[in-house]
Amino acid sequence: MTKQYWIGGFYIDLSRNQITQNKQSQTIAPKAMAVLNYLAENQGKVVSHDALLDKVWQGIVVSPNTLQRSIAQLRKALGDDGKVQVYIKTHTKQGYSLECDVRWHDSIEATQSNNLQENTIDGSLVNEANKDTGITNKPQASKASLKLISIVAGIIILAIIGYKSLSPYQTSPLTFDTLRSLTATDDKEFDATYSPDGQYIVFHRYLDNRCGNKLWAKNINTQEEIQLTKNWGAYGSHSFSKDGKKLVFIETYECSEPTTQKDCYDLQSLDFEKALESPQQPSVLLQCENSYVKKPIWLSNDNIAIMQDTSNRWKLINYSISKNESTDLYALRDGYLIDYAYLVNDDIIAVTRLHSDGQQYIEMLKPDGRIISSHPIEFPREISKSRFIHPTFDPLNKQLIFSTGKQLFTLSYEGKIAKISLPFSDIMIPTEFHPDGNRLLLIKGLYDNDIVLLSLNQITETPLVTQIEQAQLTQPQTYPYPSFERSNLGESDAMFQPDGDLIAFLSSRSGEKQLWISDGNNTAQQLTQLPTDSNISGIDWAKDGKSLLVNANGILTQVFLDSSQQPFSLQHTVIRLYQWDSENNTALLRARIEGIAKFVEYDLNNYEYRELSDKKILWALKSEDGQLIYKDYMGRFWQPGPAEAQHIKAINNQGEKAKSFVINGNVIYAINSENFVWSYDLDNESFKILGEVINDIDNLTDINDTQLLMTLRVSEKKEVVELSLSE
Repeated sequence: MTKQYWIGGFYIDLSRNQITQNKQSQTIAPKAMAVLNYLAENQGKVVSHDALLDKVWQGIVVSPNTLQRSIAQLRKALGDDGKVQVYIKTHTKQGYSLECDVRWHDSIEATQSNNLQENTIDGSLVNEANKDTGITNKPQASKASLKLISIVAGIIILAIIGYKSLSPYQTSPLTFDTLRSLTATDDKEFDATYSPDGQYIVFHRYLDNRCGNKLWAKNINTQEEIQLTKNWGAYGSHSFSKDGKKLVFIETYECSEPTTQKDCYDLQSLDFEKALESPQQPSVLLQCENSYVKKPIWLSNDNIAIMQDTSNRWKLINYSISKNESTDLYALRDGYLIDYAYLVNDDIIAVTRLHSDGQQYIEMLKPDGRIISSHPIEFPREISKSRFIHPTFDPLNKQLIFSTGKQLFTLSYEGKIAKISLPFSDIMIPTEFHPDGNRLLLIKGLYDNDIVLLSLNQITETPLVTQIEQAQLTQPQTYPYPSFERSNLGESDAMFQPDGDLIAFLSSRSGEKQLWISDGNNTAQQLTQLPTDSNISGIDWAKDGKSLLVNANGILTQVFLDSSQQPFSLQHTVIRLYQWDSENNTALLRARIEGIAKFVEYDLNNYEYRELSDKKILWALKSEDGQLIYKDYMGRFWQPGPAEAQHIKAINNQGEKAKSFVINGNVIYAINSENFVWSYDLDNESFKILGEVINDIDNLTDINDTQLLMTLRVSEKKEVVELSLSE
């Protein structure tokens, strides 16, 4: 029986009954070690309770609690527990399995021995053949063999070192215990990173009244804050050069003459050392007017990786500063590139991608585009398979981490996921580990919005100034508009019940976003019980008002007023539900088909679909008489025509404040960037400005003949926090 082997980062020594990690050894009861050994021999398989009892206790009658105590002791030694189950997994009423890969000590030695024998015919194999004759080979005859042995042994050692550098099973689960705020102000701070020397954090600070942000640095030791960029701009995430002397980031601005897109993008560089002395104006490295670019990461002193989208599919390009040219680093013919991360010390790139079959993969690359490994991601039950994974490197433990909102997980290079226990329940998005690997930057965010119910007369007949004055006099506690539904965790997507008095809406008041209904008399009712970090993207009432269609975690489900549900088994993931025609049981959707987001109409009776447009669609609805209206990313409204789509020019340049619009009858309603509510009658092609609303109104969500529902922004908070690993 093998006396020593590895399970992840734990060294198992049966001869001493010890489990060792980071030079810290624990002595384990012999029976518990025997349980671990039997599970290791059957790694990845479910071993029944009876099989374990027969193998370890061999005919001795013991209670099932004896086995459970051994499992508990092993889990404690491995840093596991009954909830996380990274190493030993419980299979209810079946048994246990060891989930982590096992590296056997004798198999490594055997591999080395076999390789040596196969390559030393003149030496080792001859010695074996001459044992019976007593003949010994002379040293001169084996010089070539010894040289070959040395070469092969060196190759094997390098291979083992390389294996260990990429192995996802070298580490124990992360445990964090301390959380502290780094930028607790009234402004919004985000996209934080450490400087390569770990002395500074660099972050973006956004001011609502300026509608822009600047880059700032903060000295971690002195707490001094330093403004880095001179002017306000729409700056995206940044990256340091390897030597820490420069920053690179993308600025977004409205194109002066938009052709294929509304926004243009500049890749910009900033001298960090000079900016620490006084704010600097960044220099432009690259301009993009006909493609979307984001997330630049400095790979070397001359090369920057950038995500680029040219035709509804992202790819990774390598931009050379000295040559002022780019080449494809990672481009897909099918599927979809989700995100990437770069580990400077190991010079490797981690890519998460969606295959055309809908399965997410983790792939490890070298900066020249060579794929080192590719593995499907094994999603645990608590994470929806429709959720995209955005990874961040954990540099010391050779793994990645990611967030689903309120939960953090580790992701191995081979696609295995394990949950991290956390000392908080807020939404946290990880950005980067400190160079020492013991601290992690996260963005902590809270968005609070309310539902506002107003009469149409209130905005059409009353000037905005008067609206505000009246609100201050009559509703001082709910200024500027009274809330129909209010909590401090956010309400949105309110819709009137057809021919009824109820209003359906989304709310996080129970701790997770759920579907609710209310009659406005403090009798709100929760209709769904979705799990933690669920994503709801689209709801719509049935025409009879007796149920709603909900898109939750990429799955369409009909939810009735008694909370009963009926899911639809579509073969594609639903990204966004726009509208449901319950009478014909069809739905306007944005769905992911073979990895690409497509605007389609889905027949929910036979699960067939037809693509409606190849444009990138923001929002779409049908009018009462069946006219399809959709809006693209340029903010333009379209209707299908006899030969091609027709542009509705009368409502061009309205600069809608939100991506959505609503239709009541055959009339379109929306809010423009100047905060005016407008309408456009499809029958007589007439455009009207109806009235003005305050700037804090984010979205118009529904309208009927006398009232309108809107989303009011109450507060939006983002700050940089630091999470420290337990010692």
